[in-house]
Amino acid sequence: MVNFEFIGKRKIWYCISIIMIVISIVSVCTLGLNKGIDFTGGNIIQVKFEQVTDMATVREVVLKYTTQTPSIRQSGENEFLIRTSLLEEDENEAIVSDLASTIGPMTVLRNDRIGAVIGSELLANALKALAIAIVLMLVYITIRFKFNFAIPAILCLLHDVVCMLGVFSLFQLEVDSTFVAAVLTIFGYSINNTIVIYDRIRENNKMHLKQELPLLVNTSIRQTLARTINTVVAILILLICLNLFGGETTKLFAFALIVGSMIGAYTSVFIAGSLLVDITNKMEHHKKNKTSDRAKTHLKTNRRPVPVKK
Repeated sequence: MVNFEFIGKRKIWYCISIIMIVISIVSVCTLGLNKGIDFTGGNIIQVKFEQVTDMATVREVVLKYTTQTPSIRQSGENEFLIRTSLLEEDENEAIVSDLASTIGPMTVLRNDRIGAVIGSELLANALKALAIAIVLMLVYITIRFKFNFAIPAILCLLHDVVCMLGVFSLFQLEVDSTFVAAVLTIFGYSINNTIVIYDRIRENNKMHLKQELPLLVNTSIRQTLARTINTVVAILILLICLNLFGGETTKLFAFALIVGSMIGAYTSVFIAGSLLVDITNKMEHHKKNKTSDRAKTHLKTNRRPVPVKK
């Protein structure tokens, strides 16, 4: 890995990313997203039974009162979180009463009703939060580094979001407000990894002014690779344990973080630096052409007329 060419093989990384993005977009357009109750509206009932029961029994009772398949998760010992489509008040009371009479004594820990209007507002607010985060990061990176550093960083973040949506769409996992929280968390994690690499690029650029940009970026990625791997492994160990041994309510959140962490690490190492090289070269080439065009225009306007011999 010491002599590995990250920038020299950037076309391979671009092809991998394009394949991932295309699959994600096709999946979202065809299969759609399994939007949770937070976005679609519905009822949330959290109950804790005094005696031992299983999820199948709870589901059998709930299915009597809803046409859509309910989402039921076990959040603790004999404790269940039930999410259904929007129910009327009498239907909601009937479910609670039937659960108590069929399974046994229980305690209702939560019984909320989220309307469709509130669900659409939550979705709009989630999109606003993502947009604001992207804009603020664009401004921050431009101030701390340069604009040519900010563009690849933001493109990598958008890459991460699209791929996370693709994974959740392919497996039809529920997308709710916790998914938005996971995306925002990955934003911070991914941009932190990218900025560490950018800092090393800036430091190396000061020490090696005449070094070509691809070699400079490749060296910087190699020097920060150990730190990136250690961080990713440490985070994945924690998240995998949380996903395996945590409660049902945290499993999807942990899974989203696992997927986002892996994709974020990939974009920081393989994509951010590659895009930085190509975008910087493109901007410099455009700047040179613009300067050349100005020089030609200036030469034409200041050319003295040649006297005509009679």
